[in-house]
Amino acid sequence: MPELAHFIAVDIGASGGRMILGRWDGSRLALDELHRFPNGMDERDGHLFWDANRLWREVQHGLRQYAQHEHVSLLASIGIDTWAVDYGLLDEQGALIGDPYAYRDPRNEGIAEQVDQLIPPEELYERTGLQRLPFNTLYQLYAERQGERLAQAATMLLIPDLFHYWLTGQRVAEYTNATTTMFLDARQRVWATDLLTRLGIPPHILPPLVMPGTRLGPLRPELQADLGLPASVTVVAVGTHDTASAVAAVPHLDAQSAYISSGTWSLVGVERTEPLINDAARQLNVTNEGGVYGTIRLLKNVSGLWLLQECQRRWQEEGLRLTWDEIVAQAAAAPPRRALIDPDAPEFLAVGDMPSRIRDYCRRTGQPLPETVGEIARCCLDSLALRYQQVIDALADLTGQTIATVRIVGGGSQNALLCQLTADACRRPVIAGPVEGTALGNILVQAIAMGYLPDLATARRVAAASVTQQRYEPCHQ
Repeated sequence: MPELAHFIAVDIGASGGRMILGRWDGSRLALDELHRFPNGMDERDGHLFWDANRLWREVQHGLRQYAQHEHVSLLASIGIDTWAVDYGLLDEQGALIGDPYAYRDPRNEGIAEQVDQLIPPEELYERTGLQRLPFNTLYQLYAERQGERLAQAATMLLIPDLFHYWLTGQRVAEYTNATTTMFLDARQRVWATDLLTRLGIPPHILPPLVMPGTRLGPLRPELQADLGLPASVTVVAVGTHDTASAVAAVPHLDAQSAYISSGTWSLVGVERTEPLINDAARQLNVTNEGGVYGTIRLLKNVSGLWLLQECQRRWQEEGLRLTWDEIVAQAAAAPPRRALIDPDAPEFLAVGDMPSRIRDYCRRTGQPLPETVGEIARCCLDSLALRYQQVIDALADLTGQTIATVRIVGGGSQNALLCQLTADACRRPVIAGPVEGTALGNILVQAIAMGYLPDLATARRVAAASVTQQRYEPCHQ
Protein backbone atom coordinates (compact mmCIF):
# COMPACT_ATOMS: atom_id res chain seq x y z
CA MET A 1 0.00 0.00 0.00
CA PRO A 2 1.20 3.57 -0.58
CA GLU A 3 2.37 5.52 2.42
CA LEU A 4 -0.30 7.95 3.60
CA ALA A 5 1.54 9.96 6.25
CA HIS A 6 4.80 10.34 8.12
CA PHE A 7 5.25 11.17 11.81
CA ILE A 8 8.49 11.91 13.69
CA ALA A 9 8.91 10.86 17.32
CA VAL A 10 11.65 12.56 19.31
CA ASP A 11 12.29 10.27 22.29
CA ILE A 12 15.00 11.37 24.73
CA GLY A 13 15.91 9.33 27.77
CA ALA A 14 18.46 9.79 30.51
CA SER A 15 21.12 7.79 28.65
CA GLY A 16 20.33 8.59 25.02
CA GLY A 17 17.98 10.06 22.46
CA ARG A 18 16.52 8.73 19.27
CA MET A 19 14.42 10.18 16.50
CA ILE A 20 12.12 7.68 14.85
CA LEU A 21 10.17 8.06 11.62
CA GLY A 22 6.76 6.40 11.59
CA ARG A 23 5.44 5.58 8.10
CA TRP A 24 1.68 4.96 8.06
CA ASP A 25 0.17 2.98 5.19
CA GLY A 26 -3.40 2.86 6.43
CA SER A 27 -3.11 -0.36 8.46
CA ARG A 28 0.40 -0.57 9.91
CA LEU A 29 3.21 1.66 11.06
CA ALA A 30 6.77 1.00 9.94
CA LEU A 31 9.46 2.56 12.13
CA ASP A 32 12.82 3.78 10.84
CA GLU A 33 15.59 5.34 12.92
CA LEU A 34 16.48 8.83 11.71
CA HIS A 35 19.05 9.85 14.30
CA ARG A 36 20.49 8.52 17.56
CA PHE A 37 22.60 10.45 20.03
CA PRO A 38 24.00 10.00 23.54
CA ASN A 39 22.73 11.74 26.64
CA GLY A 40 24.07 11.91 30.16
CA MET A 41 24.56 14.17 33.12
CA ASP A 42 27.41 16.70 33.10
CA GLU A 43 29.20 17.24 36.40
CA ARG A 44 30.28 20.82 37.17
CA ASP A 45 31.20 22.36 40.52
CA GLY A 46 29.79 19.43 42.44
CA HIS A 47 26.41 19.49 40.65
CA LEU A 48 24.83 17.45 37.85
CA PHE A 49 23.24 19.12 34.82
CA TRP A 50 21.66 18.31 31.46
CA ASP A 51 23.11 20.06 28.41
CA ALA A 52 19.72 21.10 27.03
CA ASN A 53 21.20 23.19 24.22
CA ARG A 54 23.23 20.24 22.94
CA LEU A 55 20.11 18.06 22.95
CA TRP A 56 18.27 20.80 21.04
CA ARG A 57 21.04 20.85 18.42
CA GLU A 58 20.71 17.07 18.08
CA VAL A 59 16.96 17.38 17.53
CA GLN A 60 17.49 20.01 14.83
CA HIS A 61 20.16 17.82 13.20
CA GLY A 62 17.72 14.91 12.99
CA LEU A 63 14.99 17.11 11.51
CA ARG A 64 17.40 18.50 8.91
CA GLN A 65 18.34 14.96 7.95
CA TYR A 66 14.69 14.08 7.47
CA ALA A 67 14.16 17.22 5.38
CA GLN A 68 16.24 15.49 2.66
CA HIS A 69 13.71 12.62 2.51
CA GLU A 70 12.14 12.17 -0.90
CA HIS A 71 8.66 12.05 0.67
CA VAL A 72 9.15 14.98 3.05
CA SER A 73 5.76 16.36 1.94
CA LEU A 74 4.10 13.44 3.76
CA LEU A 75 5.29 14.68 7.17
CA ALA A 76 2.17 15.41 9.22
CA SER A 77 3.54 16.07 12.68
CA ILE A 78 6.32 15.91 15.27
CA GLY A 79 6.01 14.78 18.90
CA ILE A 80 8.45 15.00 21.82
CA ASP A 81 8.77 12.78 24.87
CA THR A 82 11.50 12.67 27.53
CA TRP A 83 12.12 11.55 31.08
CA ALA A 84 10.09 13.21 33.83
CA VAL A 85 10.51 15.61 36.80
CA ASP A 86 13.37 17.82 35.46
CA TYR A 87 12.77 21.32 34.14
CA GLY A 88 14.24 24.48 32.68
CA LEU A 89 13.57 28.01 33.92
CA LEU A 90 12.98 30.83 31.43
CA ASP A 91 13.49 34.52 32.14
CA GLU A 92 11.15 37.34 31.07
CA GLN A 93 12.72 37.38 27.59
CA GLY A 94 12.23 33.60 27.18
CA ALA A 95 15.92 32.72 27.55
CA LEU A 96 16.92 29.57 29.43
CA ILE A 97 18.46 30.42 32.82
CA GLY A 98 21.39 28.01 32.90
CA ASP A 99 21.40 24.29 32.19
CA PRO A 100 18.65 22.28 33.92
CA TYR A 101 19.71 20.43 37.05
CA ALA A 102 19.59 16.62 36.76
CA TYR A 103 17.32 14.73 39.13
CA ARG A 104 20.24 12.80 40.63
CA ASP A 105 21.90 16.05 41.75
CA PRO A 106 23.02 15.99 45.40
CA ARG A 107 21.17 19.26 46.15
CA ASN A 108 18.03 17.14 46.63
CA GLU A 109 19.42 15.29 49.66
CA GLY A 110 17.33 15.95 52.76
CA ILE A 111 14.88 18.24 50.94
CA ALA A 112 11.89 15.90 51.24
CA GLU A 113 12.30 15.90 55.00
CA GLN A 114 12.39 19.71 55.03
CA VAL A 115 9.16 19.84 53.01
CA ASP A 116 7.57 17.38 55.46
CA GLN A 117 7.83 20.06 58.15
CA LEU A 118 5.66 22.41 56.03
CA ILE A 119 3.30 19.99 54.28
CA PRO A 120 2.66 16.58 55.90
CA PRO A 121 3.45 13.69 53.50
CA GLU A 122 -0.05 12.30 54.05
CA GLU A 123 -1.56 15.55 52.76
CA LEU A 124 0.76 15.63 49.75
CA TYR A 125 -0.24 12.09 48.81
CA GLU A 126 -3.94 12.79 49.31
CA ARG A 127 -3.74 15.74 46.89
CA THR A 128 -1.30 14.43 44.27
CA GLY A 129 -1.43 10.62 44.58
CA LEU A 130 2.26 10.61 43.79
CA GLN A 131 4.98 8.24 44.92
CA ARG A 132 7.43 9.84 47.32
CA LEU A 133 10.74 10.09 45.47
CA PRO A 134 13.56 12.41 46.58
CA PHE A 135 13.80 14.02 43.15
CA ASN A 136 10.14 14.91 42.53
CA THR A 137 9.90 18.36 40.94
CA LEU A 138 8.33 19.79 44.10
CA TYR A 139 11.44 18.92 46.10
CA GLN A 140 13.73 20.19 43.35
CA LEU A 141 11.98 23.57 43.24
CA TYR A 142 12.22 23.82 47.02
CA ALA A 143 15.96 23.19 46.71
CA GLU A 144 16.03 25.82 43.94
CA ARG A 145 15.11 28.49 46.51
CA GLN A 146 18.71 28.36 47.77
CA GLY A 147 20.02 29.83 44.50
CA GLU A 148 19.30 32.83 42.30
CA ARG A 149 17.53 31.19 39.39
CA LEU A 150 14.04 30.99 40.86
CA ALA A 151 13.86 34.72 41.55
CA GLN A 152 14.75 35.42 37.90
CA ALA A 153 12.26 32.91 36.46
CA ALA A 154 9.14 33.88 34.55
CA THR A 155 8.24 30.33 33.45
CA MET A 156 9.08 26.76 34.44
CA LEU A 157 8.95 24.27 31.60
CA LEU A 158 9.44 20.54 32.05
CA ILE A 159 12.05 19.18 29.64
CA PRO A 160 9.72 18.13 26.77
CA ASP A 161 7.78 21.38 27.12
CA LEU A 162 11.07 23.26 26.77
CA PHE A 163 11.50 21.63 23.37
CA HIS A 164 7.86 22.48 22.54
CA TYR A 165 8.71 26.10 23.27
CA TRP A 166 11.81 26.06 21.08
CA LEU A 167 9.83 24.41 18.27
CA THR A 168 6.65 26.49 18.37
CA GLY A 169 7.04 29.41 20.79
CA GLN A 170 4.22 27.96 22.94
CA ARG A 171 4.75 27.86 26.72
CA VAL A 172 2.55 25.03 28.00
CA ALA A 173 2.71 22.04 30.35
CA GLU A 174 1.57 18.71 28.94
CA TYR A 175 -0.56 16.83 31.47
CA THR A 176 1.12 13.39 31.67
CA ASN A 177 4.48 14.88 32.60
CA ALA A 178 2.90 17.50 34.85
CA THR A 179 1.43 14.68 36.96
CA THR A 180 4.98 13.66 37.98
CA THR A 181 5.76 17.05 39.59
CA MET A 182 3.97 16.49 42.94
CA PHE A 183 2.01 19.72 42.58
CA LEU A 184 -0.83 18.63 40.30
CA ASP A 185 -4.16 17.70 41.88
CA ALA A 186 -4.67 14.07 40.81
CA ARG A 187 -8.47 14.11 41.05
CA GLN A 188 -9.18 17.58 39.66
CA ARG A 189 -6.34 17.33 37.09
CA VAL A 190 -5.31 20.97 37.64
CA TRP A 191 -2.25 22.61 39.19
CA ALA A 192 -2.27 22.55 43.00
CA THR A 193 -0.84 26.07 43.20
CA ASP A 194 -1.55 26.38 46.93
CA LEU A 195 1.10 23.72 47.64
CA LEU A 196 3.75 25.87 45.95
CA THR A 197 2.60 28.99 47.79
CA ARG A 198 3.00 27.24 51.14
CA LEU A 199 6.60 26.41 50.23
CA GLY A 200 7.50 29.91 49.07
CA ILE A 201 7.63 28.87 45.40
CA PRO A 202 5.96 31.42 43.08
CA PRO A 203 3.03 29.70 41.31
CA HIS A 204 3.10 32.26 38.47
CA ILE A 205 5.93 30.27 36.87
CA LEU A 206 3.50 27.45 35.97
CA PRO A 207 2.29 27.52 32.35
CA PRO A 208 -1.20 26.44 31.24
CA LEU A 209 -1.91 22.71 31.13
CA VAL A 210 -2.71 20.93 27.86
CA MET A 211 -3.89 17.36 27.42
CA PRO A 212 -2.02 14.74 25.38
CA GLY A 213 -3.14 14.84 21.78
CA THR A 214 -3.28 18.67 21.72
CA ARG A 215 -2.05 20.27 18.51
CA LEU A 216 0.34 22.98 19.65
CA GLY A 217 0.64 24.51 16.19
CA PRO A 218 3.20 24.90 13.41
CA LEU A 219 6.93 25.32 13.75
CA ARG A 220 8.17 28.86 14.32
CA PRO A 221 8.45 30.31 10.78
CA GLU A 222 12.18 31.04 11.01
CA LEU A 223 12.84 27.51 12.34
CA GLN A 224 10.68 25.90 9.64
CA ALA A 225 12.62 27.74 6.95
CA ASP A 226 15.97 26.89 8.55
CA LEU A 227 15.15 23.17 8.82
CA GLY A 228 13.64 22.93 5.36
CA LEU A 229 10.43 21.24 6.52
CA PRO A 230 6.95 21.84 5.06
CA ALA A 231 4.99 24.74 6.57
CA SER A 232 2.08 22.34 7.15
CA VAL A 233 3.95 20.33 9.83
CA THR A 234 2.19 20.39 13.22
CA VAL A 235 3.79 19.89 16.63
CA VAL A 236 1.62 17.62 18.79
CA ALA A 237 1.82 17.37 22.57
CA VAL A 238 1.92 13.59 22.89
CA GLY A 239 2.23 11.75 26.18
CA THR A 240 5.41 13.70 26.83
CA HIS A 241 6.42 11.61 29.83
CA ASP A 242 8.18 8.74 28.06
CA THR A 243 6.33 6.17 30.19
CA ALA A 244 2.97 7.61 29.14
CA SER A 245 3.96 7.14 25.49
CA ALA A 246 5.33 3.66 26.16
CA VAL A 247 2.13 2.52 27.88
CA ALA A 248 0.05 3.93 25.01
CA ALA A 249 1.80 1.45 22.70
CA VAL A 250 1.38 -1.71 24.81
CA PRO A 251 -0.51 -4.18 22.58
CA HIS A 252 -3.54 -5.86 24.16
CA LEU A 253 -3.16 -4.00 27.48
CA ASP A 254 -6.24 -4.83 29.54
CA ALA A 255 -7.45 -5.13 33.14
CA GLN A 256 -5.69 -8.51 33.51
CA SER A 257 -2.30 -7.18 32.41
CA ALA A 258 0.52 -5.45 34.21
CA TYR A 259 3.07 -3.51 32.20
CA ILE A 260 6.76 -2.86 32.69
CA SER A 261 8.27 0.02 30.74
CA SER A 262 11.86 -1.14 30.96
CA GLY A 263 14.83 1.14 30.46
CA THR A 264 17.11 3.13 32.76
CA TRP A 265 14.10 3.02 35.09
CA SER A 266 11.49 0.29 35.26
CA LEU A 267 7.94 1.58 35.58
CA VAL A 268 5.76 -1.28 36.82
CA GLY A 269 2.03 -0.74 36.84
CA VAL A 270 -1.54 -1.24 35.69
CA GLU A 271 -3.85 1.03 33.71
CA ARG A 272 -6.97 2.50 35.30
CA THR A 273 -9.54 5.21 34.54
CA GLU A 274 -9.41 6.97 37.93
CA PRO A 275 -6.68 7.57 40.53
CA LEU A 276 -6.48 5.18 43.46
CA ILE A 277 -5.61 7.29 46.50
CA ASN A 278 -6.01 5.78 49.94
CA ASP A 279 -3.87 4.87 52.92
CA ALA A 280 -3.00 1.44 51.54
CA ALA A 281 -1.75 3.01 48.30
CA ARG A 282 0.29 5.55 50.26
CA GLN A 283 1.81 2.85 52.44
CA LEU A 284 2.84 0.96 49.30
CA ASN A 285 4.23 4.24 47.89
CA VAL A 286 2.55 3.72 44.53
CA THR A 287 2.01 6.61 42.16
CA ASN A 288 -0.98 7.82 40.14
CA GLU A 289 0.37 9.35 36.95
CA GLY A 290 -1.66 10.67 34.08
CA GLY A 291 -1.90 8.58 30.93
CA VAL A 292 -3.15 9.46 27.48
CA TYR A 293 -6.86 9.90 26.69
CA GLY A 294 -8.23 9.85 30.22
CA THR A 295 -6.24 6.92 31.59
CA ILE A 296 -4.32 6.74 34.88
CA ARG A 297 -1.06 4.83 35.25
CA LEU A 298 -1.05 3.28 38.72
CA LEU A 299 2.56 2.26 39.06
CA LYS A 300 5.77 2.15 40.99
CA ASN A 301 9.13 3.51 39.90
CA VAL A 302 11.68 0.73 40.25
CA SER A 303 15.36 1.17 39.58
CA GLY A 304 15.92 -0.49 36.23
CA LEU A 305 18.84 -1.08 33.92
CA TRP A 306 20.54 1.93 35.55
CA LEU A 307 22.24 -0.58 37.86
CA LEU A 308 23.92 -2.39 34.98
CA GLN A 309 24.51 0.82 33.01
CA GLU A 310 26.51 2.22 35.92
CA CYS A 311 28.36 -1.11 36.34
CA GLN A 312 29.24 -1.09 32.64
CA ARG A 313 30.49 2.48 32.89
CA ARG A 314 32.70 1.56 35.85
CA TRP A 315 34.06 -1.53 34.10
CA GLN A 316 34.93 0.57 31.06
CA GLU A 317 36.88 2.96 33.29
CA GLU A 318 38.79 -0.09 34.54
CA GLY A 319 39.59 -1.16 30.99
CA LEU A 320 36.90 -3.84 30.58
CA ARG A 321 35.18 -2.76 27.37
CA LEU A 322 32.31 -5.21 27.46
CA THR A 323 29.28 -4.96 25.21
CA TRP A 324 25.81 -5.22 26.66
CA ASP A 325 25.37 -8.68 25.08
CA GLU A 326 28.64 -9.89 26.60
CA ILE A 327 27.57 -8.72 30.06
CA VAL A 328 24.20 -10.49 29.78
CA ALA A 329 25.86 -13.68 28.46
CA GLN A 330 28.16 -13.76 31.50
CA ALA A 331 25.15 -13.17 33.76
CA ALA A 332 23.35 -16.12 32.17
CA ALA A 333 26.33 -18.37 32.96
CA ALA A 334 26.53 -17.25 36.61
CA PRO A 335 24.79 -19.08 39.50
CA PRO A 336 21.20 -17.87 40.05
CA ARG A 337 20.06 -15.98 43.16
CA ARG A 338 23.41 -16.36 44.90
CA ALA A 339 23.21 -12.75 46.10
CA LEU A 340 20.32 -10.30 45.99
CA ILE A 341 19.97 -6.56 46.54
CA ASP A 342 17.11 -4.12 46.95
CA PRO A 343 17.37 -2.26 43.60
CA ASP A 344 15.63 0.75 45.17
CA ALA A 345 18.00 1.11 48.13
CA PRO A 346 19.19 4.74 48.42
CA GLU A 347 22.86 3.86 47.91
CA PHE A 348 22.15 2.80 44.33
CA LEU A 349 20.55 6.10 43.23
CA ALA A 350 23.61 8.28 42.67
CA VAL A 351 26.32 8.11 40.05
CA GLY A 352 29.37 6.19 41.26
CA ASP A 353 31.15 2.87 41.67
CA MET A 354 28.12 0.58 41.38
CA PRO A 355 29.98 -2.78 41.57
CA SER A 356 31.56 -1.75 44.89
CA ARG A 357 28.21 -0.55 46.23
CA ILE A 358 26.60 -3.87 45.31
CA ARG A 359 29.36 -5.80 47.08
CA ASP A 360 29.06 -3.52 50.13
CA TYR A 361 25.31 -4.19 50.27
CA CYS A 362 25.86 -7.95 50.08
CA ARG A 363 28.59 -7.80 52.75
CA ARG A 364 26.34 -5.81 55.07
CA THR A 365 23.45 -8.26 54.59
CA GLY A 366 25.58 -11.36 55.13
CA GLN A 367 25.47 -12.69 51.56
CA PRO A 368 28.21 -14.11 49.33
CA LEU A 369 30.03 -11.28 47.57
CA PRO A 370 29.53 -11.13 43.78
CA GLU A 371 33.02 -10.59 42.36
CA THR A 372 32.99 -11.29 38.62
CA VAL A 373 31.17 -9.36 35.92
CA GLY A 374 28.78 -12.28 35.49
CA GLU A 375 28.05 -12.57 39.21
CA ILE A 376 27.39 -8.85 39.61
CA ALA A 377 25.20 -8.67 36.50
CA ARG A 378 23.27 -11.78 37.58
CA CYS A 379 22.73 -10.22 41.02
CA CYS A 380 21.26 -7.11 39.35
CA LEU A 381 18.95 -9.04 37.01
CA ASP A 382 17.75 -11.55 39.64
CA SER A 383 17.07 -8.67 42.02
CA LEU A 384 15.11 -6.69 39.42
CA ALA A 385 12.95 -9.72 38.53
CA LEU A 386 12.12 -10.32 42.19
CA ARG A 387 11.34 -6.64 42.68
CA TYR A 388 8.95 -6.75 39.71
CA GLN A 389 7.20 -9.73 41.32
CA GLN A 390 6.81 -7.90 44.64
CA VAL A 391 5.32 -4.82 42.96
CA ILE A 392 2.96 -6.74 40.66
CA ASP A 393 1.65 -8.89 43.51
CA ALA A 394 1.17 -5.75 45.64
CA LEU A 395 -0.74 -4.01 42.82
CA ALA A 396 -2.98 -7.06 42.42
CA ASP A 397 -3.78 -6.99 46.13
CA LEU A 398 -4.31 -3.22 46.17
CA THR A 399 -6.65 -3.09 43.17
CA GLY A 400 -8.35 -6.49 43.48
CA GLN A 401 -7.43 -7.14 39.86
CA THR A 402 -6.37 -10.58 38.66
CA ILE A 403 -3.10 -9.99 36.83
CA ALA A 404 -2.56 -12.87 34.41
CA THR A 405 0.07 -11.44 32.04
CA VAL A 406 3.10 -9.17 32.29
CA ARG A 407 3.78 -7.02 29.21
CA ILE A 408 7.27 -5.53 28.86
CA VAL A 409 8.05 -2.70 26.45
CA GLY A 410 11.16 -0.64 25.87
CA GLY A 411 14.84 -1.46 25.68
CA GLY A 412 14.68 -4.03 28.46
CA SER A 413 12.30 -6.15 26.38
CA GLN A 414 15.34 -7.15 24.30
CA ASN A 415 17.02 -8.69 27.35
CA ALA A 416 15.88 -12.30 27.02
CA LEU A 417 17.47 -13.30 30.34
CA LEU A 418 15.68 -10.55 32.27
CA CYS A 419 12.38 -11.38 30.55
CA GLN A 420 12.69 -15.08 31.45
CA LEU A 421 13.72 -14.30 35.03
CA THR A 422 10.71 -11.98 35.28
CA ALA A 423 8.34 -14.69 34.03
CA ASP A 424 9.82 -17.14 36.55
CA ALA A 425 9.68 -14.72 39.49
CA CYS A 426 6.20 -13.40 38.71
CA ARG A 427 4.81 -16.89 37.89
CA ARG A 428 3.10 -15.36 34.89
CA PRO A 429 3.81 -15.34 31.14
CA VAL A 430 5.76 -12.35 29.88
CA ILE A 431 5.03 -10.79 26.49
CA ALA A 432 8.03 -8.71 25.41
CA GLY A 433 7.99 -5.92 22.84
CA PRO A 434 7.88 -3.53 21.17
CA VAL A 435 11.46 -2.42 21.81
CA GLU A 436 10.76 1.11 20.59
CA GLY A 437 7.54 1.22 22.56
CA THR A 438 7.96 4.83 23.64
CA ALA A 439 8.52 6.10 20.10
CA LEU A 440 5.64 3.98 18.82
CA GLY A 441 3.26 5.34 21.47
CA ASN A 442 4.43 8.86 20.69
CA ILE A 443 3.60 8.29 17.01
CA LEU A 444 0.24 6.65 17.72
CA VAL A 445 -0.91 9.69 19.73
CA GLN A 446 0.20 11.92 16.84
CA ALA A 447 -1.82 9.77 14.43
CA ILE A 448 -4.92 10.14 16.62
CA ALA A 449 -4.38 13.90 17.00
CA MET A 450 -3.97 14.35 13.25
CA GLY A 451 -7.10 12.33 12.42
CA TYR A 452 -5.51 9.17 11.03
CA LEU A 453 -6.73 6.96 13.91
CA PRO A 454 -9.98 7.32 15.87
CA ASP A 455 -9.00 6.32 19.41
CA LEU A 456 -6.56 4.60 21.76
CA ALA A 457 -8.10 1.13 21.40
CA THR A 458 -7.61 1.27 17.64
CA ALA A 459 -4.07 2.58 18.12
CA ARG A 460 -3.18 -0.42 20.28
CA ARG A 461 -4.53 -2.78 17.62
CA VAL A 462 -2.30 -1.00 15.10
CA ALA A 463 0.64 -1.46 17.51
CA ALA A 464 -0.04 -5.20 17.70
CA ALA A 465 -0.15 -5.42 13.90
CA SER A 466 3.02 -3.37 13.46
CA VAL A 467 5.51 -5.09 15.79
CA THR A 468 6.84 -8.51 16.68
CA GLN A 469 6.66 -9.80 20.24
CA GLN A 470 8.30 -12.61 22.17
CA ARG A 471 6.49 -14.79 24.74
CA TYR A 472 8.25 -16.21 27.82
CA GLU A 473 6.52 -18.90 29.87
CA PRO A 474 7.38 -19.22 33.57
CA CYS A 475 9.59 -22.13 34.53
CA HIS A 476 8.19 -23.41 37.83
CA GLN A 477 11.11 -24.33 40.03
